[in-house]
Amino acid sequence: MRRTPRRPDVRPVGPAGEVLAASLVEETRDRIAAAGERPTADRVAAALRAAGHVHGDRTVLAVVDALHRETVGAGPLERLLRADGVTDVLVNGPAHVYVDRGSGLERADVTFADDDAVRRLAQRLAAAAGRRLDDASPFVDVRLPDGTRLHAVLSPLARPGTALSLRVPARRAYSLDELAGRGAFTGEIHEVLTAVVRARAAFLVTGGTGTGKTTLLAAMLGAVPPAERLLLVEDASELRPDHPHVVALESRPANVEGAGAVVLRDLVRQALRMRPDRLVVGEVRGAEVVDLLGALNTGHEGGCGTLHANTPRDVPARVEALAMAAGMPRAAVHSQLGAALDLVVHVARDSTGRRRVAEIATLRSTADGTVVCETAVSCETGGTITHGPGRARLDEVLARRGAGGSEGAE
Repeated sequence: MRRTPRRPDVRPVGPAGEVLAASLVEETRDRIAAAGERPTADRVAAALRAAGHVHGDRTVLAVVDALHRETVGAGPLERLLRADGVTDVLVNGPAHVYVDRGSGLERADVTFADDDAVRRLAQRLAAAAGRRLDDASPFVDVRLPDGTRLHAVLSPLARPGTALSLRVPARRAYSLDELAGRGAFTGEIHEVLTAVVRARAAFLVTGGTGTGKTTLLAAMLGAVPPAERLLLVEDASELRPDHPHVVALESRPANVEGAGAVVLRDLVRQALRMRPDRLVVGEVRGAEVVDLLGALNTGHEGGCGTLHANTPRDVPARVEALAMAAGMPRAAVHSQLGAALDLVVHVARDSTGRRRVAEIATLRSTADGTVVCETAVSCETGGTITHGPGRARLDEVLARRGAGGSEGAE
């Protein structure tokens, strides 16, 4: 049970520059809430007078601002979420807020008065998305109405206080040309990625959290010919490809009664009945991998998605673990994987935090029937390109599917 008194998320400053007493804002909030009114300047001034307080306009406006921060948008985090280039906002308790603008985490100049303030914000955001967040259900993972992805864990489960992770959806889709201009890959890799799309090769974009998998996948989908129909299946709607024919399906968690859940595997099956030219699974992380492999083996060329993996060499093991957990035998997993998937595009962050394409790998079936990934093109941090044993297979895939080999093969 929480015993600390509630205080405003951001303490407003009075006419003389002093921080207003938390009790003043608390008392005003309770009076306005009891009347069922919104915290306008007139109503705040009336509530202060009714409580026997006499304050000037600056104090009234400061109280209004504090109350608005508690009830509108993401409160004190709103300006961080709206800032250009911000992809993530992280709150580690009341005193530690960080942002990621694409070059690693930076400390933000925002703090909360106490953990109660963080908790109230988390609960309000969760409620806006129709989810419950309290001591009986102390964590939540949900998409907010504006597309922001919210994950929250209440204290004392989280230390040093209630933890929020907010993933900001891309405000615009980048093209492959734009990503190349931002240093995400070199000219040769640009040519290979373009050829992969043109060849309708099946591929996965892999990498760790925050490495830019979704951004790269959206850029590649933007290069798909406009006459083709894209069916996107996602847990949380994050892909925003610049393409004229996109149909997106989004999973749905169970409600507070535990009913009504729609999982990715259900949506993959539905997407196959919707005449997709390209089936895209935003993030492969469960039983849906079985249906995706089946789809890619039944004439649905050009399918793709993202997968968490440390290196391309880990991809067969990751897919094996996911598919076997869904009841698929190991031999069948590798047989389906070898026939379904052509390439792996691996993204990473360098020491400066810059996102880049680190490697393109191909898949090869071994004598014992298992599938392994082999490097085709590798890009070092400084931009040096090297070719590996999978390069011949890469050119074979592109030529077989009609795109021709890429330049720079020799």
